[in-house]
Amino acid sequence: MGVFAAFVRKEFLHIFRDKRTMLILLVMPVLMIVIFGFALSNEINNIDLAVVSSQRSETVRRLVARFESNPYFTVVGEYATARPIEPQLRAGKAEMAIVFGPDFDREPSIQLIVDASNPNIAANEVFYASSIIREAMASEMPAARKEAVVTTHMRMLYNPQMRSSYNFVPGIMGLTFILISALMTSISIVREKEQGTMEVLLASPVKPIYIIFSKMVPYLVIACFNLLTILILAYFLLDVPMTGGIAGLCVLSLVYIVLSLALGLFISTVVNTQAVAMLGSVMLLMLPVMLLSGMIFPIESMPPLLQYISNVIPAKWYIMAARKMMIEGQTLAQVYVEASILTGMTVALMALSLKNFKNRLG
Repeated sequence: MGVFAAFVRKEFLHIFRDKRTMLILLVMPVLMIVIFGFALSNEINNIDLAVVSSQRSETVRRLVARFESNPYFTVVGEYATARPIEPQLRAGKAEMAIVFGPDFDREPSIQLIVDASNPNIAANEVFYASSIIREAMASEMPAARKEAVVTTHMRMLYNPQMRSSYNFVPGIMGLTFILISALMTSISIVREKEQGTMEVLLASPVKPIYIIFSKMVPYLVIACFNLLTILILAYFLLDVPMTGGIAGLCVLSLVYIVLSLALGLFISTVVNTQAVAMLGSVMLLMLPVMLLSGMIFPIESMPPLLQYISNVIPAKWYIMAARKMMIEGQTLAQVYVEASILTGMTVALMALSLKNFKNRLG
């Protein structure tokens, strides 16, 4: 056991001496959570709003005041006609216009004019504006509310403020762990083969399986450190809740990290150079995780064939479970389906990787 510990210590020293490796292992997760949490946010803030009203009645003024007091909107101009609106939108001086009917108090009618060059942003802007209008109409014009046949009340569960960080953080975790653990493990083992030192290690008294595990242990420890870093940043910097329990989330993440290490070991058994290992890891891991795991694009919106393919992406199951535990407050026992699939993938991939490694030795 002392020899195994010495091999682990040797791998740690090699990692700490390589500044580029340390940069990837420790800085990349922080950069990813900052970039995805802030720069790539889907949230809409500071919507420049133009107001069109031919007569500024008291009701119209109160409704406009609601938009002015709302943090999502900034009233940039008020006009008597809608003629200036299109030039304002084209020039980028306004993103949306709200047009009140000519006799709004007796016949309330409102038109929303939106720059829909970006459909996703336009849909969110219309959603926010419609919510304010509905609330205002219900309180400011009770007669109009009584005439309505059906009144719809919306309630956003788990993410009432619709913060994009709630969606991105579990995805960042899934991408970070599989990239760092699988990529660095595969490169570490392939580097020994490429430099011809693997034969020297295998000639030592330690069993080959222990040599492989000694390569994986440091990245397991570093991945656990990254997990704590991401959770701390997500909670204190991005206000992402941890309602399902930290302990259960850490257990689930540990299973996923071991799966990623097994995947890195498998890659190392089928390639012989670091360049191929890196390229294969990026092509086989990064792109599928970003495109087919539900990290960015909803799986339900994909064609049936891609939905079936996504089932073999480990990150899909981890991200699904992590979102349920972090955002919806589910426990590890309640995400047993995803946890069982990840555990099964881990066992199968580890067994296949070790078998391939032994065959390569033979």
